Amino acid sequence: MIMKEPTPEDEFLAYMELYKVSPYYQFAHFTANQAIMDAFEKEEIQNKRALHVVDLDVAYGFQWSSLMQSLSDKATTGNHVSLRITAFGRSLEELEETERRLVGFAKTFRNLIFEFQGILRSNSFGLKSIRKRKNETLVVNSVFYLNSVCNFSHISETLKSINILNPSLVVLVEQEGDRNPRTFLSRFMEFLHYYAAMFDSLDDFLPLNSLQRLQIEKNHLGKEIKRLIDFDDDAKSPKYERMETWKRRMESHGFLGRNLSSKALIQAKLLLKTNCHYCPIQFGGENGGFTSFQREEGNALSLAWQDKCLITVSAWQCAAGGR
Repeated sequence: MIMKEPTPEDEFLAYMELYKVSPYYQFAHFTANQAIMDAFEKEEIQNKRALHVVDLDVAYGFQWSSLMQSLSDKATTGNHVSLRITAFGRSLEELEETERRLVGFAKTFRNLIFEFQGILRSNSFGLKSIRKRKNETLVVNSVFYLNSVCNFSHISETLKSINILNPSLVVLVEQEGDRNPRTFLSRFMEFLHYYAAMFDSLDDFLPLNSLQRLQIEKNHLGKEIKRLIDFDDDAKSPKYERMETWKRRMESHGFLGRNLSSKALIQAKLLLKTNCHYCPIQFGGENGGFTSFQREEGNALSLAWQDKCLITVSAWQCAAGGR
């Protein structure tokens, strides 16, 4: 039962259950969206209320419903806001389903003009095919994507292509870890500590015998664990790195850190307060349950379970862009 691969439907349901009960994905998406809104508002005079997001891994598209809501709240009936999403995905079926979901949600906002373009990740042109329209605010969104790229040269090429686009903002969200443990044992221990924290955090929301919890553990976390420790196919294994490593890499590719606003900090605090139930909630503290804290002089915000850092959201801009 453990080794059986979950169906796409089972994977989706497990992801959705974790999204609903835990702040893990919500923290990533809401913090990223706040950074995007801040960049959009900063250029509101010249962008004519047009926002273009390039999403390097759209997955199920859950991130964008809250951004649509925020954009709609800023608009009026006679003064529309435009949102264009260029989304990269793993399969045509996934992109089509995500497009249907987002287009349907966008129709609930009369003051929002929405466009969606799906691009297969295997497309050889990729980022090079993207063209920025006049005046629009362009943002690149990389959530849990670059850690899945096994080839350092591919990461470098991706960052170079992003820099050429000269976006107003690059949002980077990644899991925290050590990309290159030297032995299987060190690799195993690295992910043991990470996923022990993830499993422990479920105690805050779901009882041990909950069907929801079993679905999350088997069909979402379980699948991730198998991919991470699979040495037979190391080329396809996601690998986690520390924020300090990403900082050096981003700076070496022409990016500068950009401060996350106080709104992002307040939002993170409220998210943890409203989503966590049994364990004490702390912001920038020690122990307790979920905690959130600033890093890199305000350019990054991390989510941790007790003393284990799980994910970090950071904001960047092109050094040559003068933004």
